[in-house]
Amino acid sequence: MRIGVIGTGRIGTIHANTLSRHRDVGSLILTDADASRAQELAHRLGETAAPGVDEIFRWGVDAVVITTATSAHAELIGRAARSGLPVFCEKPIALDLAGTLQAIGEVEAAGTVLQMGFQRRFDAGYTGARQAVRAGRLGRLHTVRAVTSDQTPPEAAWLPVSGGLFRDALIHDFDILRWVTGREVVEVYAAGSDAGPAMFRAAGDVDTGAALLTLDDGTLATVTATRLNGAGYDVRMELAGELDQIVVGLDDRTPIASTEPTGPPAADKPWTGFLERFAPAYEAELNAFVEVVRGERPNPCDGREALQALRVAEACELSRRERRPVRLAEIAGGAARALA
Repeated sequence: MRIGVIGTGRIGTIHANTLSRHRDVGSLILTDADASRAQELAHRLGETAAPGVDEIFRWGVDAVVITTATSAHAELIGRAARSGLPVFCEKPIALDLAGTLQAIGEVEAAGTVLQMGFQRRFDAGYTGARQAVRAGRLGRLHTVRAVTSDQTPPEAAWLPVSGGLFRDALIHDFDILRWVTGREVVEVYAAGSDAGPAMFRAAGDVDTGAALLTLDDGTLATVTATRLNGAGYDVRMELAGELDQIVVGLDDRTPIASTEPTGPPAADKPWTGFLERFAPAYEAELNAFVEVVRGERPNPCDGREALQALRVAEACELSRRERRPVRLAEIAGGAARALA
């Protein structure tokens, strides 16, 4: 199997390393807007560098992995679909619903595969939580609390093209909330704070956000995120039911300290970022993509799944701007499919 990797930045390098050592992947063709970066990575891995995207398609590949800037995702997904190629793409498909729907339409019209990069679906903790909920261990679920806190803020130049905190960071929480619980979000009420560094205000973004989500069975979920969590990178999900309560992301590296006399001590080596925290999940999702391309398993996260997470993010942005509850029915994109 020959795979083209478009984009060799931070996450593209991680994915190229995973694919290069995969037993079912014979070779890679790498390309990047920075040609020297792609060449350097190709040399290090013993793979081939292409001067541009055109060569990826002209030289012939069996599948494409897209890890470029978000602004290029939708066009590249469409191009791969028109070429009959299965695609793995980092989230999101696009920063707007129109671009997302157009790309999904091209994939569905071509009958090809689009697997989205929501790596938390491959994390052992979230997988265990999903199994516990689906098995009825918690009884009726009444409350979910999700946290995503970055230790270090992104570069100022990246903020205006990121889509904002809800579309960029919390979209992971919106996706995993649906996946773990098997329920759909029907209403949101969101707020944000730009009280931190001025670069967030300049970009029209917020550095901290929170939302109250109502699920279609009445379960209440809170999601919070910040770019400024000095203690470390903190991603958790608590699920409380009438019979039991569980938590994802609580271990000896969780950057939180108890004030109780008998509470656990602070982490000696707290998580510093998502690449470290979710390294096994990133590898697992690429292994799954290879299996999808080989016809050995169904697509674990297609474009329609990504669309639903984006719709929740769009609802939260609207709620934040207008300071009111927003029903998901107000957001374009159509009804969601039943969750497995």
